[in-house]
Amino acid sequence: MSAHLKKEVDNLKKELLTLCGMVEESLWQSVRSIENRDVILAEQVIASDVETDQMEVKVEEDCLKILALHQPVAIDLRFIITALKINNDLERIGDLSVNIAERSQFLSTRNSVGILLDFGPMAEKTQAMLKKSLDALVNMDCELAYQVCEADDEVDAINRQMYDQVKQQIKQNPENIESLIHLLSVSRHLERIADHATNIAEDVIYMAKGEIIRHKNEDYRS
Repeated sequence: MSAHLKKEVDNLKKELLTLCGMVEESLWQSVRSIENRDVILAEQVIASDVETDQMEVKVEEDCLKILALHQPVAIDLRFIITALKINNDLERIGDLSVNIAERSQFLSTRNSVGILLDFGPMAEKTQAMLKKSLDALVNMDCELAYQVCEADDEVDAINRQMYDQVKQQIKQNPENIESLIHLLSVSRHLERIADHATNIAEDVIYMAKGEIIRHKNEDYRS
């Protein structure tokens, strides 16, 4: 790797990690806003999305510039391709965090719907998956990445439980259908964030080992 290419790649890594931190903070704040019906926190998440989008565009532009000017090969090429994919997943996580914050804004204007969906376990698992996927990226830790992939089924199962609870509540309290659908949306957004965290983990494994594991549904390590 030339000295100039190394400098460009190192700078790209810093930008990607900055975006990681921004997205992780947005998710944390959006979850707190739902749990505490904190409108101010929800507004902060929504306002911060502009900065997240700007950083996402910057990372993509720098990836394309490196590809055009340096024509990297082998591990360097693999890193740039993976960075592009992870960049997109991070931007989507940011958008989903905004969606959760918007649901929080709506629910804060409504009286309690008489159902306490416990988002705690699901939010904790989703946040843990995101943190592990980003730690795996920083440290090129395939073991952490595999743990993220294997945890995705747990979040999917909780999402199905949330769906069943909301469906039952709609039957019992049809007058609360709008609020209940917003609550269900929060669960769905968390489930999608877990999917994006899994994508990041899979990309880390590809970056580190050159192995595509996307369609291994049973045993990621085999």
